[in-house]
Amino acid sequence: MQFLNTFDPVHFLDTVMSLATAFVLGTLIGAERQYRQRTAGLRTNVLVAVGSAAFADLASRLGFPSDAMRVVANIITGVGFIGAGVIMKEGMNVRGLNTAATLWCSAAVGSCAGTDMIAEAALLTFIIIAGNTLLRPIAAAIDRIPLNEMASEMSYEVRLSCNSDVAAQMRDTLIAELEAASYPVSDVIIDHTHNDMAELVAKLVSTSVDPKELDAVTTRLARAAGVTHVTWESSTQD
Repeated sequence: MQFLNTFDPVHFLDTVMSLATAFVLGTLIGAERQYRQRTAGLRTNVLVAVGSAAFADLASRLGFPSDAMRVVANIITGVGFIGAGVIMKEGMNVRGLNTAATLWCSAAVGSCAGTDMIAEAALLTFIIIAGNTLLRPIAAAIDRIPLNEMASEMSYEVRLSCNSDVAAQMRDTLIAELEAASYPVSDVIIDHTHNDMAELVAKLVSTSVDPKELDAVTTRLARAAGVTHVTWESSTQD
């Protein structure tokens, strides 16, 4: 039997240590995700960690260090596809990015364990769990800080709804009002909707806006004949 010729107790024990380490550390990472009821929980993180360890260990035993590096590089790519599966888009919101990143890190833990870097795998596990737990209250506190519209890099749009027959005229008026307030316009999109209505969307060039000034502009525009609604909105530039 070929198995008897290739079996090496020392190498086998080394593999057992690598896979066991990946299993334990993947369990610690996955338990935190499972507790928070994330899409990729306990079993997924364990399987990613153990699978990465198995491939890295196999490459280390059968090839050269360069071969192990190529296998690890492919593990990174493969886990990226798994991570994409847990990312969901709901309207303007994207969920699952942190869970996908955790899976990616679980693969890194498994790769370290599979290449016999046990201490490094344990350290990485500690950092991952700390990032998912200790940083949560800090992130929540930052989210509660009011956004400074004057200092933040934002993109701004002014939206105006009016009758279709005055859309062209209101486009010129909209640009004139914004430029008079020192807010140059990069583009104006006119979307003719049903019921003879049109929506104008003006994108501003400036990234520093005084909300009171834009409120004053929208108030003046709302008084024009044929205009039914005017508002402005901002979004972060990422």
